[in-house]
Amino acid sequence: MAGADGDDSLYPIAVLIDELRNEDVQLRLNSIKKLSTIALALGVERTRTELLPFLTDTIYDEDEVLLALAEQLGNFTMLVGGPEYVHCLLPPLESLATVEETVVRDKAVESLRKISQEHSPVDLEVHFEPLTLVMPTLRQAAEDKSWRVRYMVADKFSELQKAVGPEITKNDLVPAFQNLLKDCEAEVRAAAANKVKEFCENLPEDSREQIIMTHILPCVKELVSDTNQHVKSALASVIMGLSTILGKDNTVEHLLPLFLAQLKDECPEVRLNIISNLDCVNEVIGIRQLSQSLLPAIVELAEDAKWRVRLAIIEYMPLLAGQLGVEFFDEKLNTLCMAWLIDHVYAIREAATCNLMKLVEKFGAEWAQNTIVPKVLGMANDPNYLHRMTTLFCINALSEACGQDITTKQMLPVVLKMSNDQVANVRFNVAKSLQKIGPVLDSKCVVLAFHCCAISHSSITCTKCPYFSFSL
Repeated sequence: MAGADGDDSLYPIAVLIDELRNEDVQLRLNSIKKLSTIALALGVERTRTELLPFLTDTIYDEDEVLLALAEQLGNFTMLVGGPEYVHCLLPPLESLATVEETVVRDKAVESLRKISQEHSPVDLEVHFEPLTLVMPTLRQAAEDKSWRVRYMVADKFSELQKAVGPEITKNDLVPAFQNLLKDCEAEVRAAAANKVKEFCENLPEDSREQIIMTHILPCVKELVSDTNQHVKSALASVIMGLSTILGKDNTVEHLLPLFLAQLKDECPEVRLNIISNLDCVNEVIGIRQLSQSLLPAIVELAEDAKWRVRLAIIEYMPLLAGQLGVEFFDEKLNTLCMAWLIDHVYAIREAATCNLMKLVEKFGAEWAQNTIVPKVLGMANDPNYLHRMTTLFCINALSEACGQDITTKQMLPVVLKMSNDQVANVRFNVAKSLQKIGPVLDSKCVVLAFHCCAISHSSITCTKCPYFSFSL
């Protein structure tokens, strides 16, 4: 009986061996997908001593089989006996992480990162950190003769930082990151610059400020005036985030001069990236310290020859308005917002209309009534029919935010007057505007509005319009 029990206990792994040697790829794949079931049948000890060594020694197969194996092993912690024995999964995953197929390697690395979280600090140092002698390989890759290898190191630097832990980061990764920020190839510098904020955030808290100020900030200062615009643009997209890491005093003394220099950069993408991340600085020092330099940068972007640049600055205008305040906006930026409404590119006019709606939502209906609405309605008399159309689009967008009273007394009369426009497309959009603003109006007013539109195309004089102060 004992012999029979012994034979029965060997059955699962025997079946696995047979199936993994089968010529049918699908059969081998199905066998790999049943690994957890086989491990349960074997028990944790035999899984560690028999199944894992067998898998490690026989890692040669089709990529889809190896991919399934790499994924399965990432969920094997409890099947080998829990966190105490999780290091047993390192050999097969280490082998999978060195195969030729990228997808398999990526999945193996993903599983390695997953089980690394299951290691105790001691086991992590003893078993995990020495994996394929990581640091010598990483140092070699960071200094590789091929810029594409160095680029990939820079691009994956944050993931590497999280994997190796704080001590190796301080001793090895900081110098490597400095070198990447100073690399002779612009593509490598740009990739590293894009990781500056994330790298600094993940530094050990007890030495973070000292490392940034001593080792990282000098490199950042050089990149601000880099000869390549892609490098400067990549840095500008993340540099504002350093203010929340370094705090108010360091931001004012060390970062503010860099922000101001970037706001004057000749490359519009650099200026745009700084403006788009102003909220980070606003949280730390307030935006007023940047306001005088902001204005020229905003004006230049607003008038840029590339319409996509103009479009991008429009999209950030509500954010800027909220941070700079209504007085600064009215004095410095209101004219810009109105100028966009008559831009020769339709996408700009459309975005400018949406921008006005967001500004009214931010500053309120009373502000709109005094500042925006009169200018918008004045465009109804513009000789260019496209600008008259923009008036209708603005009314469509603003009616709900402005409310029933302003819509009825100020906007609706203009819409009705435009029903007599000589351009058919304008008259057609009048009808669409009435449909759009209808829900904002009083029901009686809606009826009268359509009545007036009908009358305006006949010789009859309307005398039933107490809401409107103009003659049709």
